This record gives sequence, structure tokens and C-alpha cells, in this order.
Amino acid sequence: MPSEIASGQTTEGLPVAPSLGPALLEARVPPERALVDARVVFICALSIVIAAAAGVVAQALTRLIGFVTNLAFYGRVSSVFVSPAANRLGPLVILVPIAGAVVVGLMARYGSERIRGHGIPEAIEAILLKGGKIEPKVLLNKSRIPARVTVLKPVSAAISIGTGGPFGAEGPIIATGGALGSLLGQLLHTTAVERKTLLAAGAAAGMTATFGSPVSAVLLAVELLLFELRPRSLIPVALAAAAATAVRIAFVGIPPAFAMPNIAQPGEAALAVYVVLGAAVGVAAVAVTKIVYAVEDAFDHLPIHWMWWPAIGAVAVGVCGYFAPHTLGVGYDNIDRILSGDIAGEALLFLGGLKFISWSISLGSGTSGGTLAPLFTIGGALGGLLGEVVARSFPHLGVDPRIAALVGMAAMFAGASRALLASVVFAFETTRQPIGLLPLLGGCTASFLLSCLMMRNTIMTEKIARRGVRVPGEYAADFLDQVTVGLCASKPVVTLNADDLLDAVRGWIAGHGQGSSHQGFPVVDAAGDLVGVVTRRDLLDPERQGSARVRELIRRPVAVAFEDSSLREAADHMVQEEVGRLPVVSRAAPRKPIGMLTRSDLLSAHRRRLDETHVAEQSLSWRTLTRE
Repeated sequence: MPSEIASGQTTEGLPVAPSLGPALLEARVPPERALVDARVVFICALSIVIAAAAGVVAQALTRLIGFVTNLAFYGRVSSVFVSPAANRLGPLVILVPIAGAVVVGLMARYGSERIRGHGIPEAIEAILLKGGKIEPKVLLNKSRIPARVTVLKPVSAAISIGTGGPFGAEGPIIATGGALGSLLGQLLHTTAVERKTLLAAGAAAGMTATFGSPVSAVLLAVELLLFELRPRSLIPVALAAAAATAVRIAFVGIPPAFAMPNIAQPGEAALAVYVVLGAAVGVAAVAVTKIVYAVEDAFDHLPIHWMWWPAIGAVAVGVCGYFAPHTLGVGYDNIDRILSGDIAGEALLFLGGLKFISWSISLGSGTSGGTLAPLFTIGGALGGLLGEVVARSFPHLGVDPRIAALVGMAAMFAGASRALLASVVFAFETTRQPIGLLPLLGGCTASFLLSCLMMRNTIMTEKIARRGVRVPGEYAADFLDQVTVGLCASKPVVTLNADDLLDAVRGWIAGHGQGSSHQGFPVVDAAGDLVGVVTRRDLLDPERQGSARVRELIRRPVAVAFEDSSLREAADHMVQEEVGRLPVVSRAAPRKPIGMLTRSDLLSAHRRRLDETHVAEQSLSWRTLTRE
């Protein structure tokens, strides 16, 4: 007859007695997840290989950009990385970006449409939807990445940037590094999770190889690509960033990416100003993001093929480049000049304004290039300009326009991408000015706050959000991983005796006996040892004769959960075993059921999480207040 068991007797070891039946002998238990294993070591080795390749690609792309720039603007054959600002083409300079954009459009049309854009949104989409596979933009086509994309992306970016495109080289390098990681993962038949890690490792290596910023590259991978902070993904990415740094040092040495003179420790009044300045730049970052996508929407309505859009956008690049030659190309030298205070006043406003116009129109046209360097230039110019105004108006506050430019540079990226920690650490790593860390933290956090309040998606995620992809905005520990099975399992457990007749059990169910409403029951033998599990449907199956024994209904080895397992392990075990309930046992007495865990118990466990956030959920949001 049915019985209740509140706890089991202590029995050493696993079931071995033949009388227990094959179901218990083959009992399936939840696998215990290790933080790392030998497979992680293998992925680490692959990540280092990818990082070395990405480091070489970064240097090759930089030289290729230099080659195209020298040829297009100076008519000479050289791979030295130079700025197009010193060209003497006069009005003919307008035609150079247009010619480069036509070539990029043809490459995208007849090579691969995937080379369009700055790459990071596509990498995010590959991680969220495609298991780390970077595929052609004929979405839904699950074929593997063609090798030509890995080549066409950097080549198209070199042509676009080398002919004056107002983009940074870092975007294509990050995208190419991610593509290398994805491609290697596919060739070696890795799992989806491992491919995601390899893609993120390649992307982090690409950013590190460009700026020499390994820590911020790891943080960027966490905040924009991995959406998690687990050892099995963090370790390979960190090793890739370290390896890419070594490659960069071998090629260019150890100087910081952006030269900035030493700065003095700011006082409390100046710190407050930098926080307010960061908030102002955060509002500007929201406006920049919205304008960029408004331009992109405008191009979508043009009655001509998208192949010609980059050429149209390049008209703005050429015109701006004619009036402000320093808006052409990557503009890393502009960031140096802004952070050093060499540009001020109207010149700073002119440079930042025209750079934004040429970049936003060209990016909206769908050409190939990066977003980081333009955002740094625009944000640095805005921050430096605001800092100069405050310094002149209120000299007693001790505001340094150079620190204001540094804060503006990082705050623009923090507000546009919402990669808060990556923005702060990046500004420090690329300038090596530790005194700027506190102003950076305050200013970037203020920008991050305003961005979260005013904008749903970021400059990196708006494009894929429009395709219906939901991008995580928060990275919290899995609640189910924090709760043990023993706390949520139903107790006492209602069991059925293996030798009971079905007629007797059906009579108990019809009489609404205690616990008879359950949908599944552990089956035990005369000694109270677990034999298997039967469902209510099995018991009431009219094709089963009432003279049959309960043990005859057991069709598979029993799947159990330990009381000290996490709910995440138990939930994963349910999915893998394709069951909706698990008998709960202790490790000391694995034969004795002490509880039953069902899918309803898993859902009920979330009530605690909801209770913890109940007050926050009932409060009015900023959007609600502003709408009213």
C-alpha cells in the first residue's frame, strides 16, 4: 500500500543487491559540474593560437591600411601607417572616399554581404543565436562560415579606412579575430559553448592587438559577447588577451596606445565636475546612437541597391575631409592631440562635429569599419570642450580639460555601448594615467546610468534587437544554482510498494487517499529501497490489468537527484533524462527516497527571487514617470 517516507536510513555505498532490480542498479544521478576540466585546457591552447593569429592579422591590417592610404592620398607605394590629413589633393580629396566605397560595395555585393558593418553586432548575434558560428547573412542558412569572409572583411575595411573612411581599425580586427575563433571551433568540431568562448577569445585578442589593452579587452568580451563570468570561458579569453599583448609588443614595443602627459590629482570639486560631465556625455551618447540608426533607416528607404549606399555615404566623408582633413581615416592621432590638450576651442568643436557627421552618415550607409575610435574622438572632443568651458568660467574648481577629455572619451563609449568596466579600464590602459581612474569611474558610471534610463538598446545591440534577438542586459548568478534540492523537494515523499496490485492502488487513488493527487510516485520494495518511478497515467492506464504488480510498470532506470545537488543540476538532469520529476536521495543513503522534486517545485523556488525584487518591481520606472 502507499506509504510516506520522511527520511531514509543510512546505508553505505550504491545499490548492489540483485533483488533491487535493474532499474535501481542503473540509477542515473545528476552530473556534478566542475569549474574547469581537461577540455578547458584544450580550449585555452586553441585560444592562444587564435590570439597569435589575431595579433599578426592586426599588424597586417594596419600595414594594409597604410598601403592604401599612401597610394590613395599620396600616390606612393609604402605600408607605413600615416594620416591622410597632410594630403594635397584639394577638392579631389572628395573623390577618394567615394572610390573606396564603390569598391567595398562591389565586394559586399559579389563577395559576401557579411563584410558590411563594424562586426561587433554580428559577433553578438553569432554568440546568442548560432552557437558561436559566424555565418553568411543569408540568415537561417546553417552552413559553416566560408573562408573568404575571413579574408574579405579585413581587406574591405582596409580599403574603406585607407581611402579616408572615418573608422577605427579595431572593429574589423575584432571581427576578424572572432571569425578566426569561430572558424577554428567549427573545424575542430567543438561544442556551441566552446565556439562562443573561442569567438570571444579571438575578439578580445583583436582588441588587445590594436590598443595594447588586455584587461579591458577581457572585460569587453564579458560585457558585450560572453554575457557571463565563468572560469571555463574567462580563462581562455584572458589567456588570449595576454598572448595578443605579447604579439603586439614584439611588433610595436610597449608604449601606450595614446600619448598623454602626466596629470595632477584632482580635488573633490573637480571630481564632482567630472561626474556631471560624464552624465552630459552620456546624454550625448544616447543622441549619437539614435542619430546613427536614424541615418541607417534613411538609407533603408533609398530606391537603389544597397551596394551603392557606401558611395553615397562617402560623399559626406569627402566633403568633411576637404574642410577638416583630420576627420579622414582612423584618427588615432586626433585622440592623442585631444588628450594632450593640443586642440582647443573652436578647433575642437570643428573636429568633433565634422567627425561625427562623416562617421554617422558613412556608418549608416553600411560600409565596413569600426566604431570605437570615432566614439573616442567624438567623446574626447566633447569632454575636452566642456572641460575647457568650466575651467575658464570657474578656475577655482581646478578642472583640467585634458582629464575632462579623457572622461569624455570613455564616457561616450560607456554610454553608447554600456560596457562600463571595459570603458574605465580601457582609458587607463591606453594612457597609463592611474590618477585618471577615479574621474573615469565617476564619469563613466554617470554616463552608464543616463544611458540605461534613456535608451533600451545600445549602439552595439540595436541592430540585432530589430531582428528580434533579445540581448541580455544583466549578468546575475543563476538563482537555481544557489538553492539545493533538499530545500525545495516535496516532503514527506509518498511511495508505492513494488508488489502492490494495480487494483489496490487505483482504489486508493479513487478514494482520494493522502498524496494520491500526485502525478508521479517513487516505487520501493519491502525494505523501503527505491526500485523506480511510475506516473499517475501509467497507474490508470485502462490497458493494464488490475492484477498486475506496480513493479511491472517500471520501464526505465530511475533518475534521481541528491538532496545537496543544486536546482540547476537537477533541472538539467530532468531535461537530459526527459522526465518531469526526480526522487530525492541522500548520498549517505542512496537507496532511500526522502523527497520528490517536480517541475512545479522548480517554478515555486523562483518565488523567493520574486519576493526579493517585489518592492523594486512595484516602484515607478523612469520611463513611466516621464510618460506621465
